[in-house]
Amino acid sequence: MPFEQGRFEDLPARPRLPHPYFDGETTKMVVESAPFGPIATHVVAYGPRDAPPLLLIHGLMTTSYSWRYMFERLGDRFRLIAPDLPGCGRSAVPAADRPISGAALGRFVGELQAALGIAGCATVGNSLGGYVCMRTALADPAAFERLVVIHAPAVPEPRLVGLHVALKLPGVAAVLRRVVRHDPLRWAHKNVHYYDESLKSLQEAHEYGGPLASAAGAGAFVRYLGDALDPRELRAFERELARRRDAGAGCPCPLQLVYAREDPTVPPKVGRRLQALVPGAELHWLEQSSHFVQVDQPDRLAELVAGFLGSG
Repeated sequence: MPFEQGRFEDLPARPRLPHPYFDGETTKMVVESAPFGPIATHVVAYGPRDAPPLLLIHGLMTTSYSWRYMFERLGDRFRLIAPDLPGCGRSAVPAADRPISGAALGRFVGELQAALGIAGCATVGNSLGGYVCMRTALADPAAFERLVVIHAPAVPEPRLVGLHVALKLPGVAAVLRRVVRHDPLRWAHKNVHYYDESLKSLQEAHEYGGPLASAAGAGAFVRYLGDALDPRELRAFERELARRRDAGAGCPCPLQLVYAREDPTVPPKVGRRLQALVPGAELHWLEQSSHFVQVDQPDRLAELVAGFLGSG
């Protein structure tokens, strides 16, 4: 059944569909970041070194591992570059006094591009990563040649407002950190949703849940919830898109939006709202897919991305 989660105890050690994620070239580079300070950043690269670069930005609760099924599907045409965002996966956690806001993360993506020598490259962002990349594009119109945004939250839904209010209550953030750390692998299994839940494995649980086992990792996750999904930032972002639309400016780069009709994480109405705010954007709807189309429907996503980038 769609979205029907199995028991954590029954997860296989490896995913039933193999992938080449761990065959990628890994580096740990220090990005000098204005909002975060020096950040040791884990980057995985895959594909020919002389191919056009394609930056892949993951979303909340995940890491560069979320792109594992895109490596073999796009790695023959592009040099895929998949970082772990600050505070995620194997990248360093920003200092506690540095807010992990959408604006700060958008700035970081541009700083990472400059450090890698790929400024202006084509980019794909999933979920929060898509929202962050749109922030990057608004701040620097030359940041991306083209941008694909998959299931970005992007607007202040009522449940995000409720989450923000709850996290401001005394003790709530501390309790959530303890809950996440109590059994981080099971937490990751429970809170990442696929249309086909049989795609999960212990390998994935370790990649997503392992970083949450430390106090710093769990703290970074809670900070993401409070900072990056701040409804006030989302509301300001929505107003900026509306202002640009009304001025006839649109998005600074060609934009493709990809949304699933049955996404339990970001409602489909968000995709319609974004297209209304950016009328020139392509909007593609997917059936029988989750918030993570790169896992549920990697062939279809590769087709859409390659076609939009001119390599299909």
